[in-house]
Amino acid sequence: MNKIEAIKLERDGLDIRDAIAHYAKTGWESITEDDVQRLKWYGLFLRNPTPGFFMIRVRIPNGMTSSYQMRALATIAEQHGNSLIDVTTRQQMQLRQIRIQSIPAIFEQMEAVGLTSMQTGMDNIRNIMGCAVAGLSPTEILDASPVAKAFTDHFVGNREFTNLPRKFNVVITGCPENCVHAETQDLALIPAERVTGDQKQIGFNILAGGKLGSGGYRIASPLDVFVRPEEAVEVCAAIVLLYRDHGNRELRTQNRLAFLIDDWGETRFRTELEARLKRALTPAGADLRKPSKNDHAGIFRQRQPGLNYVGLKVAVGRITAKNLLEVAALAERYGTGEIRISPHQSLILPNIPDQRLGSLLEEPLLGTLPYNASETFKGLVSCVGNDYCNLAVIETKSRALAVAEHLERNLSGVKPITMHWSGCPAGCGNHLVADIGLLGKRIKVNDQIIEAVDVFVGGRSGPNPKHAVKVLEDVPCDKLASVLENVVPYHTREKLHRVGRGTTAKAGAAMPGARSAI
Repeated sequence: MNKIEAIKLERDGLDIRDAIAHYAKTGWESITEDDVQRLKWYGLFLRNPTPGFFMIRVRIPNGMTSSYQMRALATIAEQHGNSLIDVTTRQQMQLRQIRIQSIPAIFEQMEAVGLTSMQTGMDNIRNIMGCAVAGLSPTEILDASPVAKAFTDHFVGNREFTNLPRKFNVVITGCPENCVHAETQDLALIPAERVTGDQKQIGFNILAGGKLGSGGYRIASPLDVFVRPEEAVEVCAAIVLLYRDHGNRELRTQNRLAFLIDDWGETRFRTELEARLKRALTPAGADLRKPSKNDHAGIFRQRQPGLNYVGLKVAVGRITAKNLLEVAALAERYGTGEIRISPHQSLILPNIPDQRLGSLLEEPLLGTLPYNASETFKGLVSCVGNDYCNLAVIETKSRALAVAEHLERNLSGVKPITMHWSGCPAGCGNHLVADIGLLGKRIKVNDQIIEAVDVFVGGRSGPNPKHAVKVLEDVPCDKLASVLENVVPYHTREKLHRVGRGTTAKAGAAMPGARSAI
């Protein structure tokens, strides 16, 4: 039995809540090693790079939040943290530099506005992702956000779901424009149409077994299952519990749902699922997703007449409490106070009337959080990096900004491109589904250990997902900008995707400071 399984066997992770008030009085150094792990069941992470300080990960189902919730988080960051907040690629918010003494008060402030950090870490179902403009987009097949909320309500605080073999990532979306990376998830519900005779039903097809970490990218498998929205929670819960009861609990690097599906195969998995549900499942319908991708950053018409939503880019996902307070104020001044969080690290202000749109676009804050970011910055995504995460081996956010700024200064006419940074193989920056993916590593050069990256190209999600292909390795971070300066102008998205299909790429072979992997 591995260490984490032994900890869970001793007592449920949710039981740590009673000890938090005690540790708030005795200090962080009094927290036992096992309880450091159990605190993650409440979204509290004691990180090695910041001894004595916690990160709090806040659950935001479907990325749907409000001005008063964001104002509460900004206030907490100012009062108890370092006034920095990270927007994650799972549509959550993370607070930094929090002392254990502040946790009871912070939990009270969060609960007062309907926020929780429960089960956002360790072996739990993580934040349920969905289209950030659910219910707003004119191209939407169906609004799946009620399903995401209902499933969240079903498992948060429910001890049936607090002892999984490993973490469990879920996407539930009705968007045809691939704004979430469905193929990277343990479980994904994607928009589909089922035709029986002269009757048409709109619902979801199910994909399962996707992952980015634990040995690399595995594209989620179609289960040949169609579910109606009203039965989606029941089926999702049954899939999770099937994994709970049969997933590998030995080696933690090989116990995601993907490994169970590889072991059983999709046919047996579906048969076991039907046995748990005690009924037959409907075969999959037609996948209604388009080959296109939309990150919803920019200005878009809503399906509601006379209204618009505006997606503001948060560069590499890090925002100050002051700017978040200003975003909350803009949401109230120009919209209805609603705010949406995109997996692409944007904040979206919906329900902006036509007559107020011009005034919003002139607000000074939009110089810092632009709605019209350049192609270099619009597709820029970064994980946390090693300044706060003990898994990351390089600093990502400042390096990502520096590289993007260099490319913007030195290149013109850059085609739309996504550039994702991950500081370690866990892949939190989703580097393997980007046009250009950068994976941090440390290498030895002239007897010195320096920060470097491997460069991947051609990754994408959607109806025709592709693995990104490594084309360069061991590129020193201080030379990366000049290396990419010689790559980006000659690679359109279509060419990068052809590399992902196996076309030989020669662009990096003679680049200084890089070793070609082709």
